[in-house]
Amino acid sequence: MSVEISHKIDTSRLDSIMAEYGYKKSNLIAILQKVQEVFRYLPEDSMTYIGTKMEGLSPATVYGVATFYAQFSLEPKGKYEIKVCDGTACHVRGSMPVLNAIKSRLNLVDGKMTSDDGLFSLETVSCLGACGLAPVVVINGKVYPQMTSDAIKIVLDTLLKEEA
Repeated sequence: MSVEISHKIDTSRLDSIMAEYGYKKSNLIAILQKVQEVFRYLPEDSMTYIGTKMEGLSPATVYGVATFYAQFSLEPKGKYEIKVCDGTACHVRGSMPVLNAIKSRLNLVDGKMTSDDGLFSLETVSCLGACGLAPVVVINGKVYPQMTSDAIKIVLDTLLKEEA
């Protein structure tokens, strides 16, 4: 079956991922995780393609799974995924100034959550499970405890310097 892909999604890469996990619907989440790892998000065309190629699935089912789980993103994410806790403990201990410092440093204005250079994506989360370390920021799984506006700027500048 031939499927037309309007964006330049590498269907051979998708085929390789599906073959790696098997074309069974029980492997859909693992396949979507791998696709997101490769593309940094789940392109709509990739979900359509997967839905037409896997046994017992439709593009709508794939989309439903992708939108049900918070771990999946339908928008491109940066190389560095920044999560700022805005739960009660972090909020009381100053997470909002930290969040605002990140937005300012990365020029994330008007609701934009990914930097123009595609390096950074920002999201707020209700709890990172580290209330004793509040306010907490997590970047690609690394925990940065007791953040301040000045400290997060140093972290971001260090990451930017590594990319230069």
